[in-house]
Amino acid sequence: MARPLGESHKRFLQTMMVNGIIDGAKARALHRHCCETHGAHYAHDKLDEFIDVINAQLQPMFMQIRKGMSEEDGLQYHALVNMAETDVTRMSTDYADNELELFRKTMDLIVDSDNGTASSTDILNCADSLQTKKLKKRETEHVLNRLVQDKWLNEKNGDYSLSTRCIMEMEQYIRMLYQDQVKVCHICHNVALQCQMCENPTCGIKIHTPCVARYFKGRTDPRCPACEDFWPHEIPDVYRSPSSQSETQSAAKENTAPTPRSTAQTRRTRRS
Repeated sequence: MARPLGESHKRFLQTMMVNGIIDGAKARALHRHCCETHGAHYAHDKLDEFIDVINAQLQPMFMQIRKGMSEEDGLQYHALVNMAETDVTRMSTDYADNELELFRKTMDLIVDSDNGTASSTDILNCADSLQTKKLKKRETEHVLNRLVQDKWLNEKNGDYSLSTRCIMEMEQYIRMLYQDQVKVCHICHNVALQCQMCENPTCGIKIHTPCVARYFKGRTDPRCPACEDFWPHEIPDVYRSPSSQSETQSAAKENTAPTPRSTAQTRRTRRS
């Protein structure tokens, strides 16, 4: 029998329902806040167990708080996802048929690209060939803005990519629909769209850019983990979010006790 939800679990779930997705640092802070607010036992390393209690109650509703990684920065995120529907039909209550068709075509462009992005120009061109109902330029831009606001797409300098939430919620659909095009990351084994690829034609493995940063960190002669060929791509730095840096600094302050002054030092201070 599933353990009933306490008030701390309910507050955590309510916040997830409002936000949809939060990064790992915010999830840890929210866990602590919910426990302290409602007088529940708090342990900083028990977030996963805390979420398991919530997920056990969500299972009959085909919902789940799932953990995943961002392709852009490699940070961990927690998202409240719908497990009942695996394709874009889950969006039908919020988007019209032609808007959903535009989203599908945007996904096609992103998956077909070499860098996991689609330009706004290419997406606007797709809007002219919709079979349901064509969208004008301004209407297309409005739909794209909504998709970004609803956290289905990311936008950077006019290029669009699938958001962390979208990949976490639709990964099985993406693998099924694009099974001949999509590969998984050799390191983390999740769908790899924004990634680097081994240039050995007999290998061709893909690795997420953040996974590349962590795997090759400190290596002066980077080699493909599958075929041992030289890895010719630029190795990025490991990204650390401002929130995780502040967490580290706070922990350091908490763990650093003031150095006691010696009796001699105290006497010299008093004499001066």
